[in-house]
Amino acid sequence: MSVRKLKPITPGQRFKVVNGFDAITTSTPEKSLIAPLKKTGGRNSSGKMTASHRGGGHKRRYRLIDFKRNKSGVAEVLSIEYDPNRTAFIALTQYADGEKRYIVAPNGLAVGSKISSDAGSSPDIGNALKLSEIPLGTIISCIELRPGQGAVLARSAGTFAQLMAKDGKFVTIKLPSGETRLILAECLAMIGAISNSDHQLIVSGKAGRSRWLGRRPRTRPVVMNPVDHPMGGGEGRASGGHPRSKNGIPAKGFRTRSKTKDSNRYIVERRKK
Repeated sequence: MSVRKLKPITPGQRFKVVNGFDAITTSTPEKSLIAPLKKTGGRNSSGKMTASHRGGGHKRRYRLIDFKRNKSGVAEVLSIEYDPNRTAFIALTQYADGEKRYIVAPNGLAVGSKISSDAGSSPDIGNALKLSEIPLGTIISCIELRPGQGAVLARSAGTFAQLMAKDGKFVTIKLPSGETRLILAECLAMIGAISNSDHQLIVSGKAGRSRWLGRRPRTRPVVMNPVDHPMGGGEGRASGGHPRSKNGIPAKGFRTRSKTKDSNRYIVERRKK
């Protein structure tokens, strides 16, 4: 993984830092594994805007990702590809029977590598194993919360978790947020950290690139009218009151997690504030 800083031959390139894409091996996606992706513009099924500052952006097609890793056998990595729908890179794999599947690519996976999700597989980069079969201290990603659900944790670029302990039917995992929690040992996880760890170093350089990603200009709440936002209104340059969302929920330090949430008992240590 690498990033490139461009020469400032235009104002938009003065501070621009782009991905080097040296890990990418092809620019054409597998045709059988793409699906249309309809934009919502931040509107729900009844046409009401429920998410602000969304709309426009480049047309995309969704890549069908295998988060469940439920096919037995050994698969070969055919290519490492860019995915416009996520920050991580994806890998195209092919099984012995000819079936192709996309997976989220871990760091270090290369074309020609062999991966497996069978029981008893070795804990090598890209293999998916039950947490009960993974050695302690191993760096893992794409973790399930319920057996057979599919990966929901540590799927973003550069993220990883660590297997800390095993106790009966549960294992203890330290998540990217710093939270330590219990997860059923029957859940699957992929060995290795997620690819494209330099994603956090990218600088867009100009407002237009945000528009390409489907993000519209953001209006500061303090300059709105009272009817539009709790922080709006006031004569002159009013401070706007306490920082809060459009729905009135405080923005700094206010805990929104339910105290009676059932999964609270699985959290060993809360994330760092």
